[in-house]
Amino acid sequence: MAVLSIHHVSLVVSDTQQSIAFYRDLLDLQVNEKRPELGFPGAWFDVGAQQIHLLEVDNPDPVTDRPQHGGHDRHFAMCVDNLDQIESRLQAMQRPYTRSRSGRAALFCRDPDGNGLELIQQPVAE
Repeated sequence: MAVLSIHHVSLVVSDTQQSIAFYRDLLDLQVNEKRPELGFPGAWFDVGAQQIHLLEVDNPDPVTDRPQHGGHDRHFAMCVDNLDQIESRLQAMQRPYTRSRSGRAALFCRDPDGNGLELIQQPVAE
């Protein structure tokens, strides 16, 4: 038996449309229209062979008093090909973020519901 990959990450959100706009505008993600009717609002995004699932359900976790630096909290990480562009978009959106404290080319931010994201510059292949 072997784990082959991560299929998806599920995030609890309070407003599906607001969260769709955040992920679309920041990361250029498009909604996967194949999401079945699940009895609650939500959306799926394809990220390579994996997915992000937005679930508009009651949130069992606190959304306030989270650490300012997302690396000190639950988060998920994605590789990007242009971290500078992501940083510019966050600034334009007036969304707070912090750079990785390890010195890596990475930053941490939160979506509108406080879910932590780590965005890591994908090294250029030589």
